[in-house]
Amino acid sequence: MGIIKFLIITLIVLWVIRLLLRMIFPMVIKNVFSNMQQQAQQQYQQRPNRPEGSISIDYMPEKEKKKGNTDNLGDFVDYEEVK
Repeated sequence: MGIIKFLIITLIVLWVIRLLLRMIFPMVIKNVFSNMQQQAQQQYQQRPNRPEGSISIDYMPEKEKKKGNTDNLGDFVDYEEVK
């Protein structure tokens, strides 16, 4: 008798969870996507308007210093695969 009662309660709880997920999950997803869309629109509006074809560089990495002289590395030997 206890097993049947446990199974019935488990089925009812799972059914309620399923119903809640079907109602809540779409609203959560819609809310997340609308927030993402609003953020994208705000970022687009904050960009300065530039004429077409103009180029701007936001970041210039530092140039790496080359170490050593490549002339003293030796001769290049072709690799040939032997089977």
